[in-house]
Amino acid sequence: MSDTSPVKIFVVEDDPAYTRFLQYVLDLNPDFDVTCFSSARECLQELYQKPDLITLDYSLPDMAGEQVLRAIKEYDTSIQVVVISAQEKIGTAVELLKLGAFDYITKDEDTKNRLLNTINNARNNISLTRQIDSLKDEITEKYEFNKSIIGESPAIQKVFKRLEKAVSTNITVSITGETGTGKELVAKAIHYSSKLKKKPLVAVNIAAIPSELMESELFGHEKGAFTGASTRRIGKFEEAQGGTLFLDEIGEMDLNLQAKLLRVLQERELTRIGGNEIIPLDFRLIVATHRNLAEEVEKGNFREDLYYRLLGLPVVLPPLRDRGNDIVRLAKFFIEEFSKANHIHAPRLTVEAIDKLLKYNFPGNVRELRSIIELAVVMADDDEISDSDISFNQVGKDNMLVSEEMSLKSYTFKIIQYYLDKYDNNVLKVADILDIGKSTIYRYLKEMEEENMA
Repeated sequence: MSDTSPVKIFVVEDDPAYTRFLQYVLDLNPDFDVTCFSSARECLQELYQKPDLITLDYSLPDMAGEQVLRAIKEYDTSIQVVVISAQEKIGTAVELLKLGAFDYITKDEDTKNRLLNTINNARNNISLTRQIDSLKDEITEKYEFNKSIIGESPAIQKVFKRLEKAVSTNITVSITGETGTGKELVAKAIHYSSKLKKKPLVAVNIAAIPSELMESELFGHEKGAFTGASTRRIGKFEEAQGGTLFLDEIGEMDLNLQAKLLRVLQERELTRIGGNEIIPLDFRLIVATHRNLAEEVEKGNFREDLYYRLLGLPVVLPPLRDRGNDIVRLAKFFIEEFSKANHIHAPRLTVEAIDKLLKYNFPGNVRELRSIIELAVVMADDDEISDSDISFNQVGKDNMLVSEEMSLKSYTFKIIQYYLDKYDNNVLKVADILDIGKSTIYRYLKEMEEENMA
């Protein structure tokens, strides 16, 4: 094993003499921490101690062996269970192995050797389980929403309050926000802060999968269901059993598949393509989109009944331009993160650089800010990032000017300020580009200053 902690073993046996025998055998190994119970109920009450392995007498007086095994696996599937029985019935052994028993051992003169061999074999699984649990704990800590989502602005505090509601139940959560606002990060934060954090999180980007493959991707298919289906495929819904299914960019799903999705969500069951078996489902659903689904319903692009089925608890992520000083907090976080990853000294932001960031409207939101900061760290010559190290490379509609409702005067202010920022306050150049006089720019700048001081 990769760790030095002892293997915690529960022995469940109602025969006192056989209990002493098993304890003697197991205590020969100093790596084993053994606790004995004379009934199933005593053992089940102590499962919170997180045993690694349980030896289970098949014929206990208070509960049947299958019942005890099911209860253990329902509590924690990672616990290895070795069933020990006086009866040698192949059918019983096969059934218990199907239910998740690690091994089935009969009580005879070879029990000691078989038990020790079985436990040694199980130790590899136990070690792997511990490593997985450790990784899950690291991921859980990483994605706790008050750690993974940086910000203290009123806009993001509203999001935190919604997330607190989201993690306390398994209600469907619908996340909306502009591209780059962190919808996937929020979905992960909800999952890893909830009681499902040890269960799978399965993410599907609807926009990234061709529509003709989407049904098979989500619901799975049987061998021979269509040309090319050479093996059975388990869909994302089944992969997410017991955990969370995250459907990103749900607004991109075509209408035909929307109807099938609605049926699965209503019935909480599915049938794989080409199959007849009805598979019950148990999962938590989180969806995200940059689209306004209510408007898409009005346009006929999204089913109204599915819209209401998905709405659940709405979480609206604010654009970065509405988060004030969070821009600076995030910038400093990205500086530290990028510098640490590249083993370089983390430069500081100058006052001028901060001012330049705060005046920009970030059409690409947090994703764009990360890109800008990483480039700035690379471009910085000294121990500081100056305003000249910060470059804005917008795509599409420059500055997204019409994304906000403002007066013509405010738009004019914004246009002038944008070009002044872009050309380092070169008034002559900006006047030439906008085809206006220098005096007009100075007049607007004076009015802007007066309005800001008012």
